[in-house]
Amino acid sequence: MSEPILTAEEMLAWNERTAKTWRQLVEEHPEVLTLQCDIYGVTTVAELLRHIVAVETRYAQRLAGVTETSYDAIPYGTAAEIFGAHEAAMGGIRAELAKGGDWDAKMEFQTLTMGRARASRKTIFFHALMHSIRHYAQLATLVRQHGFKPAYPMDYLLMGIERVE
Repeated sequence: MSEPILTAEEMLAWNERTAKTWRQLVEEHPEVLTLQCDIYGVTTVAELLRHIVAVETRYAQRLAGVTETSYDAIPYGTAAEIFGAHEAAMGGIRAELAKGGDWDAKMEFQTLTMGRARASRKTIFFHALMHSIRHYAQLATLVRQHGFKPAYPMDYLLMGIERVE
């Protein structure tokens, strides 16, 4: 019996499509960045978007074995800054996928909330992408409550659905 499998490329495509939707919304309505937000202890949407891309950036760097960028160095003043950092992180993740290697290999790293930790490269990869999707879903509720609606539904179903007439 086969089980359904969500591939790394499919997960990456979902993350990219979702980020593109957020970039479009923030470019059309930059005032969204200033909305109050208390998710993950931040005070504005801009700060939560920085948190999202900082996690993507830092985990991409961990996978590559390079020095991690500090949170404070992640720009978050405009859509171009935020999503430029996102695109750079996704480039790093794509480069690691292209290299292949042992995705079950364990890595040690320092976290901001749990101290030293160890996880497989696969766990780190999927965490970086699912973390973003989770926070984007939280953000969708928040911005809708303020009258803004993302242009594209973010459900995974829409990655492979076909309309039947």
